Amino acid sequence: MTNITRVALISLGLLGLAACGSDPLTRGVTGGLLGAGAGAGVAAVTHGDPGKGALIGGGIGAVGGAITSP
Repeated sequence: MTNITRVALISLGLLGLAACGSDPLTRGVTGGLLGAGAGAGVAAVTHGDPGKGALIGGGIGAVGGAITSP
């Protein structure tokens, strides 16, 4: 199993566990966690720094989740 396949399967599993929150805080936390996981995964597959990928993805996911409506 390649790294890309692993990351895709893990991401799909995390998305399946994520539920749409009813308030901005919940959506921000959920978006941040999913973004951090996706950012770390993409950075690892592309031979980047997973820590930086998690920080960037988490920040983008948290902001995106907080500003969207349910």
